[in-house]
Amino acid sequence: MSKEFIKGNDAVAKAALLAGCTHYYGYPITPSSEIVHSCASLFPKVGGTFVQAESEVSAINMVYGAASCGRRVMTASSSPGISLKQEGMSYIAAAELPCVVVNVQRAGPGLGNIWPEQADYNQAVKGGGHGNYKVLTLAPNSPQEMCDFTILAFELADKYRTPVYVICDAYIGQVMEPVQFPTTVLKNPHKDWAIYGDKASQKNLVTSIRMNTEEMEALNIKLQKVYAEMEEKEVRYEEFMVDDADCVVVAYGITSRMAYSSIEDLRAKGLKVGLLRPKTLFPFPKKRLMELTKTTKLFVVLELSNGQMVDDVRIATEFKRPIEFYGRMGGFVPEQTEFANKIEEFYKKHLA
Repeated sequence: MSKEFIKGNDAVAKAALLAGCTHYYGYPITPSSEIVHSCASLFPKVGGTFVQAESEVSAINMVYGAASCGRRVMTASSSPGISLKQEGMSYIAAAELPCVVVNVQRAGPGLGNIWPEQADYNQAVKGGGHGNYKVLTLAPNSPQEMCDFTILAFELADKYRTPVYVICDAYIGQVMEPVQFPTTVLKNPHKDWAIYGDKASQKNLVTSIRMNTEEMEALNIKLQKVYAEMEEKEVRYEEFMVDDADCVVVAYGITSRMAYSSIEDLRAKGLKVGLLRPKTLFPFPKKRLMELTKTTKLFVVLELSNGQMVDDVRIATEFKRPIEFYGRMGGFVPEQTEFANKIEEFYKKHLA
């Protein structure tokens, strides 16, 4: 292992190479631009392919092409750019192609601004394009996890033949921290379904169009089974001071980082507060949240959005416990004391 003091965005580029990624297609947009800058520098040095496309739409379709040929391929963007990629994401999901897409979220809607937000949750978790598909979504909260989750994303993409999102916010992408990188490069496995241009693969067909209604429904049924398997096997989360908690905070990304300190301050005041941090937004830790309703009396959801994760918490807990939400929008990231004060306010409202 080798350690480096590095930005979260730059860690993504290095991690992709260590994961065996050989192709990157993208278009720069703040606050994700360091990813494209690093890939432009690193990929050619190791014999990889880097292309700055003329648009986000072109980039995602280049990803489709490289994935069809069995390559490990990645793109990255920020919120408006990810919106432009949605048609391509639907095509990629229908064609059952593995790839990795990184979204370093900025404030919206519209062009918005370059400051952190978490308002792309629904777009990522619910399948932002047309059709009946979902995308496995990893949510790092540190540069170390930007590295680790990027590598994991490539492995999961190949395992399930699916696009995988790594979704963070501008703070996590821009912050610099020590990152421990692996020293070995993963191998890209041979894919029996891919089009390699040889005789063995000449009959393979990669497509997202099926004019026969029975074939189209059969594909949809197959995909739903894949998503169900993900929900059974790929749920990831972290717990902090949950065992005796009367109040459990649910947060991811930068808000989860702030929640740690808030909870420690509230514990010092005698309030039994803990944190459940989803590492996968899809699949969501529904079973664990339901288990917590047996001991937890209150859930508080913290997001930099209008509360897009709240409905998933409500569904997971089947409304058995009260759920409060606090968030900021437009790029505001509150101080840690603001979160602590709101959690305390909700705690006293329901548990005093």
